[in-house]
Amino acid sequence: MISTKIQFLLRRLRERLWVKPLIACILSVASVMLAHVADNISIDWKVPEIAQGSIVDLLKIIAASMLGVATFAVASMVSAYASTGQSATARAFPLVVSDDVSQNALSIFVGAFIFAIVGLGATMNDYFGKAGRFTLFSLTLLTLACVIVVFVRWVDSIARLGRLGAVMAKVEQATAKAIKRRKAVPCLGGMATSGPAAGLAFHADDHGYLQRIDMVALQCIAEESKVRIIVAALPGAMIVASRPLGFVLPDSGQSGPVEPALLRKAFVIGPVRQFDDDPRFGLVVQAEIACRALSPAMNDAGTAIGILGSVHRLFATWAEPAEAKRPEFDRVDVPMLSVSEMFDDVFPAIARDGAAIVEVAMRLQRVLGELGRSGDPAMRAVARRHATLALARAEAATDFGPDLELLRRRHADYWGEPAVDA
Repeated sequence: MISTKIQFLLRRLRERLWVKPLIACILSVASVMLAHVADNISIDWKVPEIAQGSIVDLLKIIAASMLGVATFAVASMVSAYASTGQSATARAFPLVVSDDVSQNALSIFVGAFIFAIVGLGATMNDYFGKAGRFTLFSLTLLTLACVIVVFVRWVDSIARLGRLGAVMAKVEQATAKAIKRRKAVPCLGGMATSGPAAGLAFHADDHGYLQRIDMVALQCIAEESKVRIIVAALPGAMIVASRPLGFVLPDSGQSGPVEPALLRKAFVIGPVRQFDDDPRFGLVVQAEIACRALSPAMNDAGTAIGILGSVHRLFATWAEPAEAKRPEFDRVDVPMLSVSEMFDDVFPAIARDGAAIVEVAMRLQRVLGELGRSGDPAMRAVARRHATLALARAEAATDFGPDLELLRRRHADYWGEPAVDA
């Protein structure tokens, strides 16, 4: 099984456009070398004779066309990336960049161009014999087939890449994955914290956002020194030098000292938040998309309603009962995600910007009301508080009686009569 650290690094590599094209280029050169290897195998009498001129003509066609197609692919992708920041939010950019279909298409186009150039140079200098020419001819046909299939598939994908609906779907998918991972290991595989933090505090040297915690490293340190490590910050938290990353608490007379530098290495801090281990970041991004859609410049209530539907599905997933698993790291204590803070990440912003739009306000009351019926007492209490606040915002933002009556009726359908102090 791939470790979480390797998975984290692989996900960061997916956000780099040069990785897959580089791999494709290496494979292209290796394929041409493979054709020459066939000359060292005694199969000349078994393969048909392929004229050198036919191979040269095919490779010239590929070389002439693939460079233009690759340039067009890059231009299309850059245009899609730019539209992401304009129509949705810049925080969704890593998700669009890591689109597999576009990266694979660019890699195939660049790889085919390199294959054609290297193969053309080798063929025109009589580098291949009979078996080598046949092998290169077969690889050329295979390359053409791959280019055609990938191009057709990519045309369908590039039409959607960067569009608002596609970005919303990618954000929901990334957030859902983070939520499912956190539900499987509520405390990142460690023990749930109990009571106020205590012990010797250790701090970070860098400023930024906590992207990942290496629980394996913390467990090893705790076992070697016979201590308990209490984590004070979850992935997504803003880290400053004055805020402790955690605390070291001796739990026996044999506990030894712990080097703070070793502890700090287990915390990956970067300039931006990542979706991987931070479900709250996905909720923040969805709130940003909804708020931009509700701005006077866009005035797109339908997008905000779509975001509320996505948020409803995500919180419904969070409210589903999960199978309890035995903590893997019994010497590391980690706080659990707060449902109240997760609601605060998304609902107040939408309630504020959509308070004067009755369609958004009505859908907000429905989503909060349905989440209140999820069966989770904590979620019900938080949902009721946000529903009451959203109703108060709407009452302050509009004075049109029939709209307010609809909202009050919708609120009362789920919660009864609003509280006097709402």
